[in-house]
Amino acid sequence: MPPTITATDRPLEKLTADAVVLGVGKGPAGLLPTPGSEAVDRLLGGRLMAALADLGATGAEGEVTKLPTFGQTSFPVVAVAGLGAPGPTGGYEPEAVRRAAGAASRALTGRASLVTLLAAVGGAPEDERLHAVAEGSLLGTYEFTAYKSGLADDRPLPPSSIAVVVPRASDATAALARSRAVAAAVTLVRDLVNTPPNDLYPAELAARGAAAGKKAGLSVEVLDEKALAAGGYGGILAVGQGSSRGPRLLRLTYKGKKAGTSVALVGKGITFDTGGISIKPAAKMEDMKSDMAGAAAVIATVCLVAELGLPVDVTATVPIAENMPSGTAYRPADVVTFRNGKKAEITNTDAEGRVVLADAIVRAAEDSPDYLLETSTLTGAQLVALGTRTAGVMGSEDLRDAVVAASRRSGEPMWAMPLPPELRRGLDSPVADLVNANADRMGGMLVGGHFLSEFVPAGLPWAHIDVAGPAYNTGAAWGYTPKGGTGVPVRTLLATIEALIATAR
Repeated sequence: MPPTITATDRPLEKLTADAVVLGVGKGPAGLLPTPGSEAVDRLLGGRLMAALADLGATGAEGEVTKLPTFGQTSFPVVAVAGLGAPGPTGGYEPEAVRRAAGAASRALTGRASLVTLLAAVGGAPEDERLHAVAEGSLLGTYEFTAYKSGLADDRPLPPSSIAVVVPRASDATAALARSRAVAAAVTLVRDLVNTPPNDLYPAELAARGAAAGKKAGLSVEVLDEKALAAGGYGGILAVGQGSSRGPRLLRLTYKGKKAGTSVALVGKGITFDTGGISIKPAAKMEDMKSDMAGAAAVIATVCLVAELGLPVDVTATVPIAENMPSGTAYRPADVVTFRNGKKAEITNTDAEGRVVLADAIVRAAEDSPDYLLETSTLTGAQLVALGTRTAGVMGSEDLRDAVVAASRRSGEPMWAMPLPPELRRGLDSPVADLVNANADRMGGMLVGGHFLSEFVPAGLPWAHIDVAGPAYNTGAAWGYTPKGGTGVPVRTLLATIEALIATAR
């Protein structure tokens, strides 16, 4: 779980901690002080900025410079986080503050308690800025240690308590409560994604999702192989039949008080993806434990919505399977019949995510929601088109654009993508309603969106978020983003749902 976080309005000189965090900007002539840095500078006799310059600090984004206070204050270390260049108005975007807070938290592993002055950046701590400070600070402390032996003896621990300095502590209560809830939801996703597939197989992911749902007070339904067969879920069964560990469908339902709108969430839950008969190359196949990141995200999101008590009805429909090659695996040239009666010729068993999602989308739409949001690590083409940090969003234009706008507020970069009609022709099949994969690799992310669109009823606003890159960080940690599971796109889903609630009022 994330560390504790509280607000304080006590003067800095009366606070005790293992470290103090502050921010500085990057200007054309050198470091740019902030109100927080000025407060520390006074305690250090006016020598802070000169010391930072001597240490080579530039204020660049991602930079954290630590320096000792030599007993001049009640905190032994100052961690100075770079905010980058300020915006046109002289302030800093919330995401810059969020990343600076996260980078500082990561840099202070081994310090049990810290005080952060980042809320002072840009003036009064408005809710948006306070959320950024709190979320970044909490998420930056994340470590996945479930499989580390002797951790307490071998490695320093991340901070366990964080205090945010604000003008009035009582005004920060609601913002910090929300940030704690968001951080806990993101942590749940990261933990699930990082869990090895021998321990997180379909039945186990369904059980953990069900446990999280019951804890949040949700209605829970889990369908096993027999129930899936009786319900006509041919896509989920086809993908799962190659594994000795059978598939599942998890449903979590939240009914909000005075709900004015309803949202269906769907997330891909492939607990491990070998590619099946169309097997993947061995190199980096271990990263395919992350192929259930979409499922983890929608599980955490519906639980988060319940914890926040939002006035909305939300149901998460989560198809879960393991895509393995075996004597019972589905094959290229098989024809799969989905819950709605549509049939797809399988041309690539490694395009399995859309096959399980088709059944889940059909089931989710049977509830007649006002909106449908689906997220998945669907295509390698997403990384080719947009890189590792920017998700692609397709679907109904208005909802697609609302998701992208929410991603900007949340700090999870996304880009609106089209569904060109000429690409749909690549899914035509000579023997079935469609194929599951186009032999032409061009526009693969968009072709995946087209396939999913075939299962969305006419008139239902929907958006598909391809997070193949952003959901799992294979590089070094940065900002508040660790190596491994990132928790994307929980914060965007929440922000989108809140926007839809506001629209319905």
